[in-house]
Amino acid sequence: MRNTYSDIDLKTAIELSQKPDSMLIDVREIWEFEEFNEGGINIPLAEIREKRSLLDSYQNLIVICTNGVRSKVAAMDYCRVPEWMSKKIFHVKGGIIESE
Repeated sequence: MRNTYSDIDLKTAIELSQKPDSMLIDVREIWEFEEFNEGGINIPLAEIREKRSLLDSYQNLIVICTNGVRSKVAAMDYCRVPEWMSKKIFHVKGGIIESE
């Protein structure tokens, strides 16, 4: 048994990320996040497993990247965490470039 994620658009992601029990996780590299971001925290894809504890207190996890590829990998990985079965995991389909 594993959790599943839901695809959402960028506008919905930004609105949802304003809730206190939600966190927007940008899985791009640090330099990409510094260049431009939609808020939230930056956890590069290669570090998502070692930094899971940063997300334990949030009920809604919203994962984003440039075009939706890396964030989909992260969302699928988060769905495999047994302790997170009650969390809602969202993937920003199309990523940041959807807004351009």
